[in-house]
Amino acid sequence: MDIIYLNDLRIDAIIGIYDWERRTKQRLILDIEMGTDISKAAASENVDDTIDYKAVAKRIIAFVSDSEFKLVETLAEKITEIILGEFNVPWCRLRLNKQGAVRGVRDVGILIERGKRD
Repeated sequence: MDIIYLNDLRIDAIIGIYDWERRTKQRLILDIEMGTDISKAAASENVDDTIDYKAVAKRIIAFVSDSEFKLVETLAEKITEIILGEFNVPWCRLRLNKQGAVRGVRDVGILIERGKRD
């Protein structure tokens, strides 16, 4: 399995359980890995034969920017559902980082894998 990835995708969104978090957008940092087979695209040089990572990024940015989830767990599940369902990706790994959520900790978040990896 080959992996196409997006690292350090930064998106501001309403996320959190506290009152102040419901009023102020916070920066989320996403690392996304998507499993695929790039051999057909490598031979054809046609973006239709691979995962269009620009389209994935635009879709995730739009979704996350408009979201207002309380838990990063919920947001992470929804993002992976979009990637697997809308982009015909069999497997993905998502790291969602909510920096500043815990005092004294640089990075805090969730790492999930969904789908079937070859």
